[in-house]
Parts: sequence; structure tokens; C-alpha cells
Amino acid sequence: MTQTATISADTLVPTFESLDEIGEALTRRGSALYGGEAVTQLAHALQCATLAEDAGCSQALITAALLHDLGHMAGQGDDEQSAHSELGARLLARVFGRNVTEPVRLHVNAKRYLCAVDSTYWGTLSEASKQSLVWQGGPYAADQAKRFISQPHADDAVRLRQWDDAAKVSGLATRSLAHFIEIARGVQVKHTRTE
Repeated sequence: MTQTATISADTLVPTFESLDEIGEALTRRGSALYGGEAVTQLAHALQCATLAEDAGCSQALITAALLHDLGHMAGQGDDEQSAHSELGARLLARVFGRNVTEPVRLHVNAKRYLCAVDSTYWGTLSEASKQSLVWQGGPYAADQAKRFISQPHADDAVRLRQWDDAAKVSGLATRSLAHFIEIARGVQVKHTRTE
């Protein structure tokens, strides 16, 4: 990870240069518990990707499902809950196109959207997810929800959000990380380095 991306005026984070680096990071950092949930970061990622694949989604959306919380693994302290989606998208930007990075970037706001448009959605959230919603700005107002869903890739982010909410089952069998890394290879982009 040699390049840097600015997340805020005072925070620099490394960006991944290759899919191999991303796989290594998932393996190395994935054993940490996923927030206040009963699963690890890696188990959560694999469950999300398995749900996306089972739904017949594109390779890009399966990859976004796998990598959507990568920003948690590189979190920057107090701002991590609200900024992890932006951080994750920036970490992935040199390896993947917008069809992967935008659902990652938008998945936190998709929760805010769903709380605004679906009166039953709040009741489906885990306690940890309800708490993080507060940190993330709470439900959208009607006009914010309308603006959100009109963005490119917002529909994919909503689907990703629903898998994110469901992928918190301790001990659930999933496909392997190696399986999903191979899927991700099909959608990675090749960048020409300019140095």
C-alpha cells in the first residue's frame, strides 16, 4: 500500500494497489469482532458475499458485498462509524471501478434511506446497528431519501445494505475467501502507474 488517499483534511490512509493486498488485509485483520455483533469481520464479509452470490448478482456487486466494510479494518477512531464507507471506497479505488466502490461508499447511507422509506426496517436492525445509525446521522428526511435513491449505484447499495443487516449469524457456513477473491479478479481494473 504505497499510495495515499485523503479522507479528511488531517487524515491520510493508504490505498490498496492490488487485489492480493486486499486479500491479505482481510486475512490479517478479519479475525476481529464485527462491531457489537457475534461474528468476525471476515465472517461478516463472507456472509454478505455469499448472500449476494446466492441472489444471482453481478461479480461487481458480489465483490462490493465482500469488501463493503473494509474501512472498519482501517478505522480511524471516533469518526470510523460514520466514515468507514467513504474510507473503504477510497481504499479500493485503485483496484476497482465505481460499480464496486460506489455501493461500498453508499451502504451506510442506504441504512439511513431504508429507515426513512420502510416503517418496518428499524425493527429488523440489531442493537449494534441501531446504535451505529445514531452515529451515522439517523434516518433521512423525505427529501434526503429522494436525493439518495436517485444517485447512480444507490439501488445496489440498498441491496448491499440488506445483506449487511442479515450477515451477522454466528457459525453460518459460507463460501471461502479464495472463492470470492477469484470473483473479484474478474472485475478489478488495471491502472497505469504514473510516478
